[in-house]
Amino acid sequence: MVYILLGEGFEEAEALVPADLLRRAGVETALVGLEDQMVTGSHGITVQADRTLEEVDLEGMEMLVLPGGLGGVESIQMNLFALALIQRSYDRGIYLAAICAAPTILAHQGFLDRRKAVCYPGMEDEMGSAVVQKGKNVVVDGHIITAEAAGSAFDFGLKLVETLRGPAAAEQVRESVHYRC
Repeated sequence: MVYILLGEGFEEAEALVPADLLRRAGVETALVGLEDQMVTGSHGITVQADRTLEEVDLEGMEMLVLPGGLGGVESIQMNLFALALIQRSYDRGIYLAAICAAPTILAHQGFLDRRKAVCYPGMEDEMGSAVVQKGKNVVVDGHIITAEAAGSAFDFGLKLVETLRGPAAAEQVRESVHYRC
């Protein structure tokens, strides 16, 4: 199961594009509202999450995805249960994926120390000792996947599919949506 955390003010494309691509690949994926199932993104789009944070099952989790959006990132950083879930996921070696401003959450928790990563341009100072790969859309270092911004949402989503189901599955999804880049 892949869980995608949605805090108020999340970047819609960074959550929904990866969710769509993962589901197309047959990966069980749930959108998770931090406090409620109805969560409003940074562009005023309200999404009904599949479940709330209390309903997350750590035992069956393959990956935890953190979309960006400054409001969404702040919501996650202010939620002790979300931070504890991220910590437990990291400790268990579960894949952690973060895009745009969200890699700073991982950096603040020390998970990106001396790891290759990418974030929204201009936020590099918040990445601690991460080895920031400027100009890259998606960076994988061990069980951590980071991506640059909303414009990287398709590349990010396809990398998540590839990571969990292999290159052939990612290529099949890429072809099915006619993504060319």
